[in-house]
Amino acid sequence: MKLRVHFGLALLLCAALLVPCFGGAVVDRVVANVNGNVLLQSDWEQELAFEALLNARSADSFTSAERKAALDRLIDRELLREQVRPSEGTPSEQVAARVAEVRKLHADAATDEGWRSILQRHGLTEAALEKRLGDEIQMMRLVEARLRPSIQIDQHAVETYYHDELLPQLKRNGGREVALPEVFSHIRDLLAEQRLNQLLSGWLATLRSASHIRSPRSSTGDQNR
Repeated sequence: MKLRVHFGLALLLCAALLVPCFGGAVVDRVVANVNGNVLLQSDWEQELAFEALLNARSADSFTSAERKAALDRLIDRELLREQVRPSEGTPSEQVAARVAEVRKLHADAATDEGWRSILQRHGLTEAALEKRLGDEIQMMRLVEARLRPSIQIDQHAVETYYHDELLPQLKRNGGREVALPEVFSHIRDLLAEQRLNQLLSGWLATLRSASHIRSPRSSTGDQNR
């Protein structure tokens, strides 16, 4: 039995790339000011292009709420960049592995020509994507180094999840019951990731409360968010 661990960090981390999007010129304007660091419309559109690629959809399909959520993630990553600045590059093999994962999300990316076409439709280049993914990996590593040491998942927590969550889910889905030793390490890893995401969310909330974040779209003055 293999449990699937969802990493919520991927969309929380790493600064946006400055690459033109959607094949047309973007008239830049300030969409947010984070402690004096300006985020532009082109940064926001770039973020939407990247998230569209990761979700195998068109950026034009994003709702207003989804666009706002993307801007909030952009702001969060700017706050994190102020706290943990990568000092070295990411090994090329790690970047290549991550690119391969993204390619698997797109049926038409089986050939290099198809992959280049997909990137072009999203307004991205392969070099820009590799840089973005490399920065993401490095930022994730730094955040985990700061937060993960405080995470302790004891046996009681694993057993509680096994009895209260996993077994009922298997029963509902008609799956076979598995013994706790078979899935113990998977459950522990899952709970650790959940706790890591909780700590990251709490840290971001603290950073926002102590920061000056101004968005011309909604306010004319500094606002602590």
